[in-house]
Amino acid sequence: MTDTTQSVMPAGPVIKGKLSRDDIIMRGSMIIIALYLVVSLVFPLYAMLSKSFSTYRVELSQYEFQVSDEAGQFDGSVLTGADLNARSATFADADLSTGADGRLPVTGFFPDFSFRSPVMYQIRNTSDSGRFLIGSNLQTGTEWVTLDSNTFRRVQLRPVQARGLDNFVSYFSTPALFNSIKNSLWIAVLSTVVTVSLAFWFAYALNRSCMKYKGVFRLIAMAPILVPSLLPGIALVYLFGNQGMIKELLFGASIYGPIGIVIGSVFFTFPHAFIIISTALAISDARLYEAAASLRSTPWRTFWTVTVPGARYGLISAAFVVFNLVITDFGLPKVIGGQFNVLAVDIYKQVIGQQNFEMGAVVSVVLVIPAILAFAIDRMVQSKQVALLSARSVPYEPQPNKKMDRIFFAYCTLIGIFIAGLLAVCQFAALIKFWPYDLSLSLNNYQFDKMDGGGWGSYVNSIKLALMTAVAGTAVVFFGAYLVEKSKGFRTGRAIFQMFAMLPMAIPGMVLGLAYIFFFNNPANPLNAIYGTMAILVVCTVTHFYTVSHLTAVTALKQMDREFESVAASLKQPTMKLFARVTVPVCLPAVLDISIYLFVNAMTTVSAVVFLYSPKTTLASIAVLNMDDAGDIAPAAAMGMMIFYTNALARIIHLLASRGILRRTQAWRSR
Repeated sequence: MTDTTQSVMPAGPVIKGKLSRDDIIMRGSMIIIALYLVVSLVFPLYAMLSKSFSTYRVELSQYEFQVSDEAGQFDGSVLTGADLNARSATFADADLSTGADGRLPVTGFFPDFSFRSPVMYQIRNTSDSGRFLIGSNLQTGTEWVTLDSNTFRRVQLRPVQARGLDNFVSYFSTPALFNSIKNSLWIAVLSTVVTVSLAFWFAYALNRSCMKYKGVFRLIAMAPILVPSLLPGIALVYLFGNQGMIKELLFGASIYGPIGIVIGSVFFTFPHAFIIISTALAISDARLYEAAASLRSTPWRTFWTVTVPGARYGLISAAFVVFNLVITDFGLPKVIGGQFNVLAVDIYKQVIGQQNFEMGAVVSVVLVIPAILAFAIDRMVQSKQVALLSARSVPYEPQPNKKMDRIFFAYCTLIGIFIAGLLAVCQFAALIKFWPYDLSLSLNNYQFDKMDGGGWGSYVNSIKLALMTAVAGTAVVFFGAYLVEKSKGFRTGRAIFQMFAMLPMAIPGMVLGLAYIFFFNNPANPLNAIYGTMAILVVCTVTHFYTVSHLTAVTALKQMDREFESVAASLKQPTMKLFARVTVPVCLPAVLDISIYLFVNAMTTVSAVVFLYSPKTTLASIAVLNMDDAGDIAPAAAMGMMIFYTNALARIIHLLASRGILRRTQAWRSR
């Protein structure tokens, strides 16, 4: 008989690939950049979150008192602060919860107290954690301190630190602070609806019509990116303020409040929405429109059944980007918000105005929640996006239609007048001597050294910050993106790195700046040395704008076939040599785009650095804020326009340099 039993080979040993020298270098470099993101983002956010749960409370049971008779003799009876408060009912429980700098006077425990009385008092701590002040002298320890009546009136109890939700309870029980949530959400939603609607038709006109001067309108639409968000607020003050040029158009309404915030928000978020929607509309398949025409669909029906569904992901993404920008913006509400409180301004008021850092941390946590939700929903929607173009697709080409082209031209002209008009008003304000009494032109407003805000040094500091951010940020971001995209294996590490790289987009600038105070201003932190220097401004700015730069680099790197790495390995060429001689030259357009993006945003940023600058590192955008606070609105407009012209010049230099560099390095792209 034939043996049909099949022999089974024994399982062999599991062979693990040995890491090459290049793999070790790439993984080590990825870990180093990941540690940078942890130190510059995760740790500060953790410090801020911990601060929001830090409560300070005066524990009356930690203090004991003795009161003498008028002859100065003590009978030995001892009462705690809690006992005295129970008798006098001087302080409610809410009065005992205070900030880190809180003080509680003790004379309220004694209804018959008189500083002229011969009565003597004794006070001591019952534990080593107790503290009280006698004037400005801090007293610790558990020894009795004897004081006369005149000195005893200067005694104040100090709070001790604890953990709890008291700060959040206090926030949500304060109507003025709680209203900021509703105000911020309402402003953000309204601004989003208006901006996305206007940007959609503007992008539609440029992509789906044959109107003239599309390039001019595209340049005008991108202009607001070059200015800080405070500038439209200043322009609106000159137009619709108490002495505004055309304030009658508001029919008695005030520009200081929600009206001004919404109009200004539409101005500075318009280019962001326009870019996203224009990209969505630029990708379309002409066959869909041909099918609609063959089915005798009306243009309006075709618009709703073909155009809008094709651009829906762009519309949703634009909506969430605008919502995030508006709800986290600080500069515009600060300039033109008036008494209309929003979350970002509340953080500034709590930290700068009241020195209540714990409540500032609470407001920051509240502000992060809608920002993270908007970001998460946006990422979820984008993950469901499918390709609209296939290999068989036919690019859509708009056909001339004189009537519609004229309508779209008129519409784009109105939007262009709105954008260019606000910039022109700012430039006009910067040149006149004294609005509205002396309208003669002068350069006096450019004498920044005579104004509050840091003078021309602030402008120079901004250029330094922008250049260092562009150089250092581009290097870190692009190299980090290369490591996460081209590394072999190490899936867990790459996933964690990608998570860290995406996190900055969901963190508002105000929150990040405040988090840096709690983390880097701690004397126990070895990195405390960079606090108050230009270095911390560079680190904060690079981290704040890391995500968009990272996505730009990853998009460019994904276009490169992995065969490059395989060929380099077969030729025994180091990965870093491939990176320097092949990857960087091929991706040079993306590298240049990242650098100009970081430069422009470093020049215009306000919220991320408003808590971090020192007298030696004041910035131009901060100078605009400080001059506006001091009432020097015209010089503030002048400094804002200097930022605009600097960014415009940087864009022109970037464009010219890019053409020259790309002509030599990207010749392979053309046949």
